[in-house]
Amino acid sequence: MTETLLEVTDLKKHYPVRAGVLRRQVGTVHSVDGVSFSLHAGETLGLVGESGCGKSTVARSVLRLVEPTSGQIRLDGEDITHLSKTALRPHRRSMQIVFQDPFASLNPRMTAGDIVGETLAVHGLASGKELEARVAKLFEQVGLRPDQMRNFPHQFSGGQRQRICIARALALEPRLIVCDEPVSALDVSIQAQVINLLIDLQRQHGFSYLFIAHDLAVVAHISHRVAVMYLGRIVEIAGKDELFRNPRHPYTQALLASVPIANPLAKKLAPLVDGDVPSPVNPPSGCAFHTRCRFAMERCKAERPALLETGDGHQVACLLNDGTGRNNTIS
Repeated sequence: MTETLLEVTDLKKHYPVRAGVLRRQVGTVHSVDGVSFSLHAGETLGLVGESGCGKSTVARSVLRLVEPTSGQIRLDGEDITHLSKTALRPHRRSMQIVFQDPFASLNPRMTAGDIVGETLAVHGLASGKELEARVAKLFEQVGLRPDQMRNFPHQFSGGQRQRICIARALALEPRLIVCDEPVSALDVSIQAQVINLLIDLQRQHGFSYLFIAHDLAVVAHISHRVAVMYLGRIVEIAGKDELFRNPRHPYTQALLASVPIANPLAKKLAPLVDGDVPSPVNPPSGCAFHTRCRFAMERCKAERPALLETGDGHQVACLLNDGTGRNNTIS
């Protein structure tokens, strides 16, 4: 996994807040505020964080479904940040998305076969009998029967609808698939089936996932590396095992400590954060987490920490211990 497929540098997405009769701008929502990461070919990068921290906005910005305010997005070494819709069209085949709510992302007036085959028809890759055969093969790949191609979305269960969405994403043979909380709307038993399907498909086809979730157990199962977001910024990136064994940022430590343990006799950890998440309209100066961090220093209020390498591919944005974060090795 040495080839870099996706490289995002200092990505920002700000939304204006307007009020009054004349709809004048009175503020700015800092939804994504300087995010940088890379994704290698055949790799799964998990993106985790609290609801509202900007995970889905990062996903949509990477795919150019929303226009970034600033920053750079490179796909296969080519800068796609400011490409026109026409120039971007060939790259659309290389990147696809699986949305959170499968029912909301499927057209209720179209059959499942037409939904999956639409992308092939739009890009001129197949038609007629060939199109039908390719769609039938895609259905088989995601564990659906070809005769179900004639059914409408409401005739499927939640897990089956998400399999249709996965088949649609596979149709163009992409190199990058963004999974925006693809299992959060499903039952726990169905979640495992869909996650295992995604892993099997990656092994067969070798594409990369940007996997967005708030369930740490799901992220731990599917990801190779994990990036932790807080208030529009990435605060820590590391290999899956390293991050769960040795989290360095106080926010990451708080996230892991918040996971319930299925043992009534286990010692309960004291909460590591105080207060509520600040508003993205008026984010704190310096380190965005300093208002809730129990280990914050005076310089944390004024100085924004950069995402720095601490060894073995572990990056952390924290001023503690000379920029290496808080030592909290979990045995």
